[in-house]
Amino acid sequence: RLLTSRRAPREQPVTPFSYAGYYFPCQRWLAVEEDDGQIVRELVPVDEAFVKKDSENDGQSLATLGLEQKAKSTTYTVKVKTGDKKNAGTDANVFITLYGSKDDTGIVSLKASKINKNKFERGKVDEFTVESVDIGDLKKIKIGHDNKGNSTGWFLEWVEIDAPSLGQCLKFPCGRWLDKSEDDGAIERIIFPAELQTTEYIPFVPYEITVYTSDIFGAGTDADVFIVLYGSDGICTQQKSLCLNKREQRMYFERNSVNQFIVELEDVGDIIEKIRIGHKGGGLNSGWHLDRVTIRRLLPNGK
Repeated sequence: RLLTSRRAPREQPVTPFSYAGYYFPCQRWLAVEEDDGQIVRELVPVDEAFVKKDSENDGQSLATLGLEQKAKSTTYTVKVKTGDKKNAGTDANVFITLYGSKDDTGIVSLKASKINKNKFERGKVDEFTVESVDIGDLKKIKIGHDNKGNSTGWFLEWVEIDAPSLGQCLKFPCGRWLDKSEDDGAIERIIFPAELQTTEYIPFVPYEITVYTSDIFGAGTDADVFIVLYGSDGICTQQKSLCLNKREQRMYFERNSVNQFIVELEDVGDIIEKIRIGHKGGGLNSGWHLDRVTIRRLLPNGK
């Protein structure tokens, strides 16, 4: 006797959902002792075609994409003055948020002072670098601390924020305690800029600077390399170091290497008539054989 069984109807293949892929290259440190000292970064997506191009074209790399993102960011120099009062300094973790006409930076920890190893000491000024996507004109800031540590109370004298891409240096006066046992007990404050203390200047623009070190014995350098750009009518930029710290100096400008930087400098116009590039000497391997430099002026909206 033959036994038969009824088969279940064959299921139709499931069509996979289509989705958009988002690529967020970084290629930068998130470390207190590296790069600009920030441990949080805002990343903007890039087109998938650029990522695919990475495997097809040696000239396009993820590192370059990271630089392209940096070119779209605004760099702020934040100076913080602790008051010259008894117990004015703090050991707590200090944070800041910048609010603009378009957006805000989110909470940024002020971890690595460029000036002092011990931050927020009595009577001292500390300097930090904050990067963010374009938030528009700077309207206010919020600054505070987490109240952790042995000496947490803090007397904040003022905050100064220099935004080269906006051509503005703004002063935010405070002159109050951020201390649970002083003043009104608040440990964070919203501060507005003092209009009379705002300095206006010609906005900076980002330049993409590519440096080619020669392929000969001893060509590389560990020295502090700097550059100055000259435009027409005697216009020139400030002298700017290409490396942020000594570790980068050891990493870059090796023999037969190509190093690319995004640097915000004064706008010297459409024509760069000459450049001045050199280093400050010192160290064991300061001598440098430079092959060539290429420079691209990056303007908003691809102009």
